[in-house]
Amino acid sequence: MLLLHGGGPGASGVSNYARNIGELAKEYRVIVPDMPGYGRSTKGIDVADPFGSVADSIRGLLDRLGLDKAHLVGNSLGGACALRIALDTPDRVDRMLLMGPGGIGASRALPTPGLNSLLNYYTGDGPSRLKLEKFIRNYLVFNAADVPDSVIDLRYQDSIAPEVVAAPPLRRPKSLRALWKMDFTRDARLPVPTLVLWGAADKVNRPSGGRMLADRMPDCDLYMVANTGHWVQFERADLFNRLCADFLAGRR
Repeated sequence: MLLLHGGGPGASGVSNYARNIGELAKEYRVIVPDMPGYGRSTKGIDVADPFGSVADSIRGLLDRLGLDKAHLVGNSLGGACALRIALDTPDRVDRMLLMGPGGIGASRALPTPGLNSLLNYYTGDGPSRLKLEKFIRNYLVFNAADVPDSVIDLRYQDSIAPEVVAAPPLRRPKSLRALWKMDFTRDARLPVPTLVLWGAADKVNRPSGGRMLADRMPDCDLYMVANTGHWVQFERADLFNRLCADFLAGRR
């Protein structure tokens, strides 16, 4: 399985899935890349089609590893990446698990307060630890005390790398065409077996997006997770690990 992380400032594969990798690796070969623009991966993505750009890179990773097909697990930006891969090349995806994926109804409503906080991180007076802490504690999770200061410190240092500040990976769409490309509800009717986990208190991507996907995809289960924000795999790690392992193995 590929674990594809979200797009918040300073995100990376291992930091986003720190509470999941060890448990899931008991049953699966777990591959945890840094998405393009994040961590130790190449910086700079196509801002005219960001989801397509990261999807091409992850598909290239599958090619390099000699994997014809894999399970895709994606949170937020990672969920959008997984959806784009499945839409463009469904034969490369076995099963898919999405947690609050981006691009669901993106062209139909104004950004949420949480998404605005994410997109404003590099604008105005620029990045700061205080801005990042506000985004994580106020918008990313349901219980602010659940996030250790060390997580914020590590993400802040990664978020201020000069090449990231010069070319932030996620920015506001500059055209209606770019926004349209980022809205998967226009053509998300794909048959890949899918489980959607969505925090009922998600302040970044609206929980109503889960129902949109379930209504459009013929083989999609939806699980709304109570008292949980945008980071289901972190906040409800035990539940996530169990559901993820069971679903991908066909133990529904």
